[in-house]
Amino acid sequence: MSVSPFEHPYLSGLLGDADMEAPFSVEADASAMLAFEVALAKAQAEVGLIPAEAAKAIEAALAGFSPDVEALKLGVGRDGVVVPELVRQLRQAVAGDAAAFVHVGATSQDVVDTSLALRLKPVLAILDARLAAVSTALQALDDRDGAVEVMAHTRMQAAIPVAASRKIRSWRDPLARHRERLDAVAADIGVVHFGGAAGTLEKLGDRAGTVTKRLADLLDLRPVDRARHSERDGVAGLASWLSLVTGSLGKMGQDIALAAQSEVGEIKLSGGGGSSAMPHKVNPVGAETLVTLARFNATLLAGMHQSLVHENERSGAAWTLEWMLLPQMVMACGVSLRIAQALLAQVSFRPGGADMKDVS
Repeated sequence: MSVSPFEHPYLSGLLGDADMEAPFSVEADASAMLAFEVALAKAQAEVGLIPAEAAKAIEAALAGFSPDVEALKLGVGRDGVVVPELVRQLRQAVAGDAAAFVHVGATSQDVVDTSLALRLKPVLAILDARLAAVSTALQALDDRDGAVEVMAHTRMQAAIPVAASRKIRSWRDPLARHRERLDAVAADIGVVHFGGAAGTLEKLGDRAGTVTKRLADLLDLRPVDRARHSERDGVAGLASWLSLVTGSLGKMGQDIALAAQSEVGEIKLSGGGGSSAMPHKVNPVGAETLVTLARFNATLLAGMHQSLVHENERSGAAWTLEWMLLPQMVMACGVSLRIAQALLAQVSFRPGGADMKDVS
């Protein structure tokens, strides 16, 4: 049993997505946090902050390291964050004199936020590819059915006949704009977080900037002039983008569900869900799920905007709220795009629906 429908034993048949889940797994998070610690040691060794031999020992010891997850769980219960226990385990694994040079000058938020940035990079690439695939499917639908005459509706009432292309473009064009926005969203997310105790890197002195830039290079992230520990516009901007995408797909799903109603009949679905009581029905499950996911992300977005309110230099409350909400929003967006592509393969427009007969 699971409290999340995305990972539920059978609800995941509708809402699950292995590609979206993978970057949020324990294994992916641990791998990214270890990558941060190894890259930090290398960068510091290059400028003489720690011995080169220590950096090599850290890299060698962490290459095959697997954390004690149960101990991490106990550590989070105690400390509210995974890094203190993780660093304890890393120093034990490195051992010897080199152990003291693990995590030098860094703080827990540096590790956790950089891990997220590393794991979101492939996620955003998947979302971009899925957006492209849905846009391609919509273009194919337009090419095939765009000239079919259907009824426009304003305020849920029949208005005037229009080409199906008019409706299809209202689904496709927002997705193109979302793809254009994604570069800026990705740039704000793909930064290295390295600020130390209060964001000043006071332990690194005049070599702080050099280490930060080298750390970013090693991790293939963008360096920024200071850690964004309490500046959460980047993750909130991602959340807004995720909700825009699911909202646009929800609009499409709502339109398809309405047009596929038996008494409207302007869209025919070649597949759908069955009914336990009425075997003649073909329920628009995919279209309905797009609406559900749009409303889900719109609801969570308010919570992500609450997480912008960090008191002073770091907030445990606002930060924890992000951990609870953002992965679900990412999942919802990925699932929505997957379902949209499958749904469009089932859609065909039909001329002369019921409304066309009623309007002279």
